[in-house]
Amino acid sequence: MFEKIITDVFMLCVYILQVIGGTPGEYGFGYYLANIIIFVILQPALILLFFVLWRNEKKKNQKWKYFQP
Repeated sequence: MFEKIITDVFMLCVYILQVIGGTPGEYGFGYYLANIIIFVILQPALILLFFVLWRNEKKKNQKWKYFQP
């Protein structure tokens, strides 16, 4: 049961990458380009964005810490 769910999710992800990269069912340059966009550009950019947002919120909370009774 659990293995089937994992396999289905994996196959869905592969299909999405194939659709982004080119014709479904075929691997080619577009598939590699989709991997580069997702895992080299998009994922690190999101990590950096969330880190910056977290630091900003942490800085705001420290300012309010001194004004509370």
